[in-house]
Amino acid sequence: MVAVFNKDVLSWYLITIKLREAVDANLQKPPPQPPQQQRGLPLPLTNGAAPPPLQRQPEQDRAPRSRAQSPAHSPKPQDSEWVIAIRGKLAQARAEEAACPWARLSVYRVPRCLRDGDERAYTPQVVSIGLLHHGRRHLREMDRHKWRALHHVLKRTGHDVTACLGAVRALEDRVRACYEGRAAGMGSNDLAECLVLDGTFLLELFRGALDGGKGFVDDLGYSRHDPIFAIRGAMHAVRNDMILLENQVPLFVLDLLLGIQLGHPEQTGAVANLAVRFFDPLMPTDAPLLRKDRSKLESYVGASAAAAFDPLSDPMLHCLDVFRRSLLRAGLQPMPPPPARLWLKKWSGLRRVADKRRQQFVHCVSELREAGIRCRRRNTDRFWDIKFDNGVLQIPRILIHDGTNSLFLNLIAFEQCHMDIATPGGNNITSYAIFMDNLINSAENVKYLHDRGIIEHWLGSDAEAADLFNRLCDEVVFDINDSYLSGLSDQVNRYYEYKWSTWVASLKHNYFSNPWAIVSVVAAVFLLLLTTMQTFYSAYSYYRPLH
Repeated sequence: MVAVFNKDVLSWYLITIKLREAVDANLQKPPPQPPQQQRGLPLPLTNGAAPPPLQRQPEQDRAPRSRAQSPAHSPKPQDSEWVIAIRGKLAQARAEEAACPWARLSVYRVPRCLRDGDERAYTPQVVSIGLLHHGRRHLREMDRHKWRALHHVLKRTGHDVTACLGAVRALEDRVRACYEGRAAGMGSNDLAECLVLDGTFLLELFRGALDGGKGFVDDLGYSRHDPIFAIRGAMHAVRNDMILLENQVPLFVLDLLLGIQLGHPEQTGAVANLAVRFFDPLMPTDAPLLRKDRSKLESYVGASAAAAFDPLSDPMLHCLDVFRRSLLRAGLQPMPPPPARLWLKKWSGLRRVADKRRQQFVHCVSELREAGIRCRRRNTDRFWDIKFDNGVLQIPRILIHDGTNSLFLNLIAFEQCHMDIATPGGNNITSYAIFMDNLINSAENVKYLHDRGIIEHWLGSDAEAADLFNRLCDEVVFDINDSYLSGLSDQVNRYYEYKWSTWVASLKHNYFSNPWAIVSVVAAVFLLLLTTMQTFYSAYSYYRPLH
């Protein structure tokens, strides 16, 4: 043993020994395994042999990976919190795009650009139907009457409520795909309860309104003094709410509930017939239904559920769609534009813009009268069936009441939102509204059409009726070349530009507007002839004096 008397040397000696022991300890440890081997995965083989069987990964080692953590969207070390937040929003948008079947939408939220300034026209005032306005505070009063309707149905048919709830729950995914917006936040039980309540309520109204409302008492068992299920003042407000775009139940749900009540769950088409009869008072015309159509509807009760007349032969979406098709029954045959405008039609199809300058069909009534074009009432029950022949614009009569504004606004909003009908022939209500907007620019125009028996309104003044038509199509996207009235407007405009007709019209307007003007014109012409004859004989006697 070596004796060390120097303190510093002894310290360095001890440090060296400790370092030597640490190095020896590290050399005795086993080499680290690759990551695959640490997790129980096979090592890559280089000799072409088959890999050994995979070992099951322990549950605690497997962390679930969501869409937001996919390699393409997982946060990178160098990303800031702002970039990470943006990636999260993109992942949410991707999930929403994949989960929303746009092609199956039918109950829409009215776009803000359309509803600004007229919120009441799109919002139910008495009853909520469907999911978009379910649970609104001011509409809850009607819920107790919905429960009464369900009680009457179950008592009358002997069915259990679980049969209806189970049948509707089986359609949950299909129903959710029809609604835009709020349906995603409603639970399955609440959704089924809402649809059964609202659907039963609608069916009771449809069936009871037949035969002038006698069905409520005679067939359905309600009291004659019932505050809702009787033809009273409340029925008018309920009917107006049932035609709103946001206040709808898919028609296949109503068909299913009616089929359960009648014992034929597979039937379709019956509800459409009942709905047309129920909404008959809202028709803006004197003769809402043709006699043959009415007879088919009235013969439905107790008959086969498949009896549906032509306009309702295709699958329909909801009550508003049914009402729109009943308005346009027998179809609209658009008049083709002249060859000179075919290139314009193709060009305009590429750019559909909400531009008032591109929504001008014809001139207003005052200008048309100056060009010799007269307006005359056309005797038909189809208010949209406008004709033009030899300077006469034949327009069917239309009735305007306090619900007409909301009715047309919701029909136009439906045509704007539902792309399946936004095709040639699919914007017919919008076409008619814009055509009437072009004709009417003032209260005088309304008065002229009223005197001709074309417009009958129950509003406060002619100015209110003019304002109604002028505000219907604000912010509406429309192309006149896709309208069924495009050919007719070309005929009217060509006649308007013909100068001879303008001169004749000016003559009639200025000199033949009333009997006294006609007498004065005749007298003036007679005096002119006498003056001409006197001048002639005076000149004749001067050059050829009598001898």
